[in-house]
Amino acid sequence: MRSKNKRGESQRLVKAIVVLIRNTTWRCGRLEKSIVKHLYARKAGFGKPEAPIKDMIKSFNLSGKKRNEFLDAIRRLERRNIIRILSVVN
Repeated sequence: MRSKNKRGESQRLVKAIVVLIRNTTWRCGRLEKSIVKHLYARKAGFGKPEAPIKDMIKSFNLSGKKRNEFLDAIRRLERRNIIRILSVVN
């Protein structure tokens, strides 16, 4: 079972916005590369290299274990300073 704190952190992360800082995928896994590619493609048409995590989960058609792996990949990319997670304040 997950602790309540972990679940709250996960829900907060889903409501956040991801911003691409660097377009690099060196030593990244398959999922991390697809996340960076998705954010870079949004920038291609003079758009902003950012997307809500909720929309990214829908576009990747993720649920269950895959969704948790996706959120872990987002955290790894932030730790490597490739993306920045901006939390939404209610």
